[in-house]
Amino acid sequence: MKKIFLSIALFSLVISCKDDYLDIKQEGVTEAESFFKTQEDAMQATNAIYVFLRSWENSAFPYQFVFGVPADDVVKGSNPGDASFINAYDKFTYTVSDDGVRGYWIGQWQAVNRCNQVITNVPKIDMDATLKERLIAEAKMLRAYFYFNLLRIYGGVPIFDGIPSTYTVPRNSAEEVYNFIISDLTSASQILPQTYAAADLGRVTKGAALGLLSKVYLYKKDWQKAYETSNQVMSMGYDLDPDFNHLFRIAGEFGKESVFEVNCECSTQFGGSQYAEVQGVRNQFGWGFFTPSQALENAFESGISEKSLQFLEMAKQLRKEIL
Repeated sequence: MKKIFLSIALFSLVISCKDDYLDIKQEGVTEAESFFKTQEDAMQATNAIYVFLRSWENSAFPYQFVFGVPADDVVKGSNPGDASFINAYDKFTYTVSDDGVRGYWIGQWQAVNRCNQVITNVPKIDMDATLKERLIAEAKMLRAYFYFNLLRIYGGVPIFDGIPSTYTVPRNSAEEVYNFIISDLTSASQILPQTYAAADLGRVTKGAALGLLSKVYLYKKDWQKAYETSNQVMSMGYDLDPDFNHLFRIAGEFGKESVFEVNCECSTQFGGSQYAEVQGVRNQFGWGFFTPSQALENAFESGISEKSLQFLEMAKQLRKEIL
């Protein structure tokens, strides 16, 4: 009798079961098909690009692996045994599969994808037209920034102008990537405002787009356009801060020298600063990595300006505190 009852119970369970429980939506997330519908979605997607600016891949170890230590201006820093794998970059013994090279490559493409999501999807949203135009311009300026990073490290890379159906495409030439970057920056500079209200400090401006464009022209060795574009930036009211030390304090944030500055204040929507933690003085403010080299100190000529002397003394003190 018990066996019959058990069999009936199991049979009832089987025929009454459905796979509905497999289709329960995950809580706390928005499905892709439901996103890019509102003005708030457009803002969140654009803000997600800014969040990446202070990410580990963009501003901490991988960035200094590929841009800093292999050059002459930066040494590993910290304690000799701490993160000794960084020495491979100083000795040029790293490989393409190294975590630093690989991490930076993957990270920059993730950022490019975030930009392309905004550039492709925000135009379809029914929202304030002026804000829509500005957000697309912000995404273009930031896409140019990430592509410029890729170009300087890896040379010609594939150009994805939008959301591709396939990612298995050949590299474009360096010249083509330069032209793509220049097009994005030129377009963005025509839309972006020169300043923002306090709540939006950290968003890219017209000066930021033109400032990066002038740097791109320098790398491209187009000296005349670099000169002309940098003059455009200077005509917007940017100037040197009379107190060099002031630049690196909270009171100096977004000052008159600030052309393109990542907002890392923890209370804002964009998050804290991994860069500051990695490079802060060890046992005081951070981990003490990536410090000024002796070669950088030697590069300063005798009779340098007071501002340059202040920087040199700061570099010396930083090295002493770490060593």
